[in-house]
Amino acid sequence: MKATLTSRETAQYLGISYWKLLELAKAGAIPHIRVGNRVLFRQPSIMAWLEAREQASVAAEPEPIQGKIRRLRG
Repeated sequence: MKATLTSRETAQYLGISYWKLLELAKAGAIPHIRVGNRVLFRQPSIMAWLEAREQASVAAEPEPIQGKIRRLRG
């Protein structure tokens, strides 16, 4: 079993483009390891990153707006 995933493998795993993944890595927005010219990713780190992003998106969603109950004329 490999300890790291390549950029292409990680992009496919996440369902995003290779270029978007490299953009996220360059911005420091996703955990990665640079080895020379290569950018590598550890699967446990990617899973933790996804979990944190998911939790942040759930916490940021506003409560649904409730409407008023009206009496129908009949």
